[in-house]
Amino acid sequence: MAEFSLPANSRVSEGKVFKAAADAAQVRSFRVYRYDPDSGENPRLDTYEVDISRCGPMVLDALIKIKNEVDSTLTFRRSCREGICGSCAMNIDGVNTLACTQAIEDIKGDVRIYPLPHMPVIKDLVPDLTNFYAQYASIKPWLQTRTPAPPDRERLQSRADQELINSPSACILCACCSTSCPSYWWNSDRYLGPAALLAAYRWLVDTRDEATGERLDDLEDPFRLYRCHTIMNCTNACPKDLNPARAIAATKRMIAERHL
Repeated sequence: MAEFSLPANSRVSEGKVFKAAADAAQVRSFRVYRYDPDSGENPRLDTYEVDISRCGPMVLDALIKIKNEVDSTLTFRRSCREGICGSCAMNIDGVNTLACTQAIEDIKGDVRIYPLPHMPVIKDLVPDLTNFYAQYASIKPWLQTRTPAPPDRERLQSRADQELINSPSACILCACCSTSCPSYWWNSDRYLGPAALLAAYRWLVDTRDEATGERLDDLEDPFRLYRCHTIMNCTNACPKDLNPARAIAATKRMIAERHL
């Protein structure tokens, strides 16, 4: 009989509780995943009671307050605080999103915060995105041309052509979509995932690019592209309201049409 069990160091235990000050006016509990691989200890959930009347409205504001005023060992990424850089992507209340755009008041009960799922954790809320970025680089995300550039102007596009790349160009590489995809969970070593495939589509529909055939050749693979089963988690998870699933379907159609 087969026996399935989690690795010993994967079980999450209860951690420390950091109480709010006695004069706190509006207390919310934040349950935060903590893990330090160098410690040799199991992951744990630390509980921080935060007076949100003295805090900004977003989950990232609370995390910064915790790090600055309560526990300086808490580790997470953040940069722009405007939903542009994608640095603070994490799993909040069971949903992959950006901490800087997730309002505390929109979450009922305790605020549960974990790193993006199904990725190695460097520390606490910081996932290892090495493979994710390597996959993005593999689709050659730059303009490829054979004809010389015009000597006196840029390579121009019509407004309609430019609008084709508007939406996919808005991807901020936060990895919320890829880490919400079951196909990526099981095949991330070979399946490119929604983010990289959305970026690939952006160059496939760019009328200035002259490497469409080569790009489609690189994608026509049972794993790199076709592990997508249109589950749609990626589109639901995107904090920029993009549609990676539609881009992937359009890419599959482009490959099919060139074989007709």
